[in-house]
Amino acid sequence: MQGGPPTTYFKRPSLPANTIIRFVPQQTAWVVERMGKFNRILEPGLAILIPFIDRIAYVRSLKESAIEIPSQSAITADNVTLDLDGVLYTRVFDAYKSSYGVEDPEYAIAQLAQTTMRSEIGQLTLDHVLKERANLNSNITVAINEAAKEWGVICLRYEIRDIHAPAPVVEAMHRQVTAERSKRAEILESEGQRQSAINVAEGRKQSVILASEAMRSEQINMANGEAEAILLKAKATAAGINAVSTAIAEGKDAAQGALALSVAERYVDAFAKLAKEGTAVIVPGNVGDMGGMIASAMAVYGKVNQSQQIASGKAQKNPRFEELENEVEDVSKGTSDIGSSVLESFEKATQR
Repeated sequence: MQGGPPTTYFKRPSLPANTIIRFVPQQTAWVVERMGKFNRILEPGLAILIPFIDRIAYVRSLKESAIEIPSQSAITADNVTLDLDGVLYTRVFDAYKSSYGVEDPEYAIAQLAQTTMRSEIGQLTLDHVLKERANLNSNITVAINEAAKEWGVICLRYEIRDIHAPAPVVEAMHRQVTAERSKRAEILESEGQRQSAINVAEGRKQSVILASEAMRSEQINMANGEAEAILLKAKATAAGINAVSTAIAEGKDAAQGALALSVAERYVDAFAKLAKEGTAVIVPGNVGDMGGMIASAMAVYGKVNQSQQIASGKAQKNPRFEELENEVEDVSKGTSDIGSSVLESFEKATQR
């Protein structure tokens, strides 16, 4: 019956008879009474008793024993009724107190364990009862030892075996666990999506930065290449101009004739290209005066040179420039034959 005394309550086992000579087993204490009064406790080994005067009144085992605590109801702090059972481990450390301090030590310890369990569970909520079973066992053990030390019994440990909650409470707990796991799953999923979006944004950012750095490097390289190309072209042009001027200065009359011929050939080529590219061609009125055209070109060259010298503070007339003017006049006089040949070439080109 739940909560009732054990089946061995007030049922003492058969005691050893006084046969004058007895052998006490190991880890066992025999309490001897002489004429109904406590006399001594027999230690393990040989014992001699007086017949009809000495009587073995109690036999106590000094071994550790396990006492089963039957299932009992307890109400938690949040008004949930629980059914609990457990196991209590005890040991007798004083045979005299366990014999004369309490009638049945095991029954007394079992009842004390039940009442202490109810008291401790009444201070906790259901969640704390389920999570703090170790602390609950320790608190029950301490409370039992405070009361059982006068009985010569020590409680070594107490263990709760099973906790049974009502079916509606169990279903509510299952729903709570399911909701909590669903919540954690959604949180983890959202965290994963957030981290994924951050990683994608970081990747795009790095891609844009690298692309801009690559474009910047490309533009710098192109600018450096164009600058070097312009510089090389300028140097080549300067070298070409210098070579032409040197050739003109050294060649004198022959160089002037060659220059005039080159200008005439370019003039004819330009008009030939105009005739190929379009049907309407604009021709200067003095196309037959090739010497005058060359003289005009050389005069323009001389004026540009003189303007540059004036701007640089050297306004004095260059003797070399006077020689060039004279040579231009000579060239203009001697270009009548060249003009005729150029006109013939121009006519052939336009006819083609």
